[in-house]
Amino acid sequence: MFLKPGSNRVVLWAILQIGLGIIVISQGCCRLFPVLQFIHVEHIHLTRQLRLLNQLGVDVWVHRTTDRLWSADSAVPVSPPETDDIPGRDSLVPTSLEEIEKAVRSCEKCPLHQTRTRTVFGSGCPDADWLFVGEAPGAQEDRQGKPFVGRAGKLLDLMIAALGLHRSEVYIANVLKCRPPNNRDPRPDEVVQCEHYLQHQLALVRPKIIVALGLTATRALLKTNRGFRELRGSVHAYGDQDIPLVATYHPAYLLRNPGQKSKSWEDLWLAKTSIQAS
Repeated sequence: MFLKPGSNRVVLWAILQIGLGIIVISQGCCRLFPVLQFIHVEHIHLTRQLRLLNQLGVDVWVHRTTDRLWSADSAVPVSPPETDDIPGRDSLVPTSLEEIEKAVRSCEKCPLHQTRTRTVFGSGCPDADWLFVGEAPGAQEDRQGKPFVGRAGKLLDLMIAALGLHRSEVYIANVLKCRPPNNRDPRPDEVVQCEHYLQHQLALVRPKIIVALGLTATRALLKTNRGFRELRGSVHAYGDQDIPLVATYHPAYLLRNPGQKSKSWEDLWLAKTSIQAS
């Protein structure tokens, strides 16, 4: 039995491991969970935490072992390419997010500008600790001009809430600022023409942790062709400031493959532990 300190009170809880699962007892409530590794209970509002995880389709909060945590020695530093190496990159460095957004709205550097309804720049707290990066806008985003507003966006909101955060406390962006036709995968030349906008966003927001949603975003940020299985489960370092970066599944993928949600929660917990250790 353990005592967990909170800001205003102490929550008493116990974990009993049995053959079929794990029982969590908190404030008179008893619940049985399947065994994965072991449960780590965070925050004093345990019932709300469990409700959010249930909505996500995750049965437990999986605690990662300490050898998977980020450290300066284990991180793989990845610096954005120099300005002159990227065709179409602006020579002047923007000084505000508003300046970048203005440039995005008038951008015609790739054919996607011919089929877009609206550009989708990014949204959230301009000095957020957490920055989530997807690959490209979808149909709903193209209509509204905001990132992650469809079904995948609702799931991302739940993922953020399960971390104890609100969408307004994080920053959300995509590698591409225009929707590819029929939601196809971004092409390499489109990423090259568009990624400098994201790099400027990252430089101005200066987050403490980057969560790359899906393979396309992860490869674009880390400049790698490695497979997603290799990239998951480790904390990489982005840019000259070695910002911790964790790769996880895109919410749209999780909607199609709900059985992977527990793995995504492992990734988020790894990110959360990394930001606490930095």
